[in-house]
Amino acid sequence: MPTEPDLIHLVTGGGGYPGFNLGKELAATGKQVILVDIIEPRWPLKENMNFIQCNIVQRHEVEEALQGVDCVYHMASYGMSGREQLNTKLIEAVNIQGTENVILACLKHKIKRLVYTSTYNVIFGGQVICDGEESLPYLPLNEHPDHYSRTKSIAEQRVLAANEPGTLHTCALRLAGVYGVGELRHIPRTVNTVESGYMQALFGKDSLQDFLHIDNLVQAHILAGRALMESNRRVAAGQAYFISDGAPINTFEFFRPLLSGLGYPLPKIYVPVSLVYLIAFIIEWIHFFVGRIYNFQPILTRTEVYKSGVTHYFSIKKASRDLGYKPTVQNALDDVLEEYLTKKGPKKVKKKQSIVMYYFVNLIIAVIFASFVMSFLPGVK
Repeated sequence: MPTEPDLIHLVTGGGGYPGFNLGKELAATGKQVILVDIIEPRWPLKENMNFIQCNIVQRHEVEEALQGVDCVYHMASYGMSGREQLNTKLIEAVNIQGTENVILACLKHKIKRLVYTSTYNVIFGGQVICDGEESLPYLPLNEHPDHYSRTKSIAEQRVLAANEPGTLHTCALRLAGVYGVGELRHIPRTVNTVESGYMQALFGKDSLQDFLHIDNLVQAHILAGRALMESNRRVAAGQAYFISDGAPINTFEFFRPLLSGLGYPLPKIYVPVSLVYLIAFIIEWIHFFVGRIYNFQPILTRTEVYKSGVTHYFSIKKASRDLGYKPTVQNALDDVLEEYLTKKGPKKVKKKQSIVMYYFVNLIIAVIFASFVMSFLPGVK
């Protein structure tokens, strides 16, 4: 029996932080790695790594990029956090149509292995979950608080449905929040929020959440790719797995060592999650009406409130059993703190003028929004 080809590995979303780190490790193991993204990586390519600029929404570009590949890691997505969560059209195009394009390209080129990078959000939508397992049902699509989670759920289900023995073998990795040195999304946004003086209170005091170090993310993807091979009995085919550090912790306690090390102690005041959720809901509606005029960055979205303030953590037992997954780092931000201290230097305080201007502009937006709503109310005689 001929040996299954396992040389050329392709990573969609390879220009981003998780995708590039996965590609770098694959290259270090001797694989020929192709990074596919609409933007070039900001980091220099290593030996055995190539980059192809590709718009995943364009089917012909995806088909051309995937030609001759042995294993695909589909990590490209859009709309995870911040104002990106409010761009519903682009979210749907990238997350659903882009995934469909990848599946069709795999079938056309007879690629046998497809690992899909999913999210906790396909199950979680604000409900308390303790030590959840993969047997939990998908959250009903109409109950998702954001379009990103809804589209990721649709995409995951299509990837798993595309699993067909002997033709295409697929699996999905549901990730917790990713962190590590060089991470460009969650950590910088959190640090900037605190640094600018916007975080005046905390919420979800006793809640617990999962996090995922970049080294553990990379390990899980490589193991999943191997677990789809015939030599490993394709044990992961058609399966979904929760992936995290395996050490639930309160979100603000997770960030405390980093923020305190930078000279920003966290507030001692706690407010109800429901109040913060209401504020996030109002901010989202404000952005909906005025985003085209002033596309501001929301301090929080409803999904981010749930993810930070409501207990939800999942078991990694299935990933350990089937994939051999074992976290090597757990809730460790020491290297991230060192990176920030080297890059940013001593504590910096934003100029009051910038903070005042931020609140002034958002106050104006709130007034405009309130005036718009009130214009529909009946007048008082």
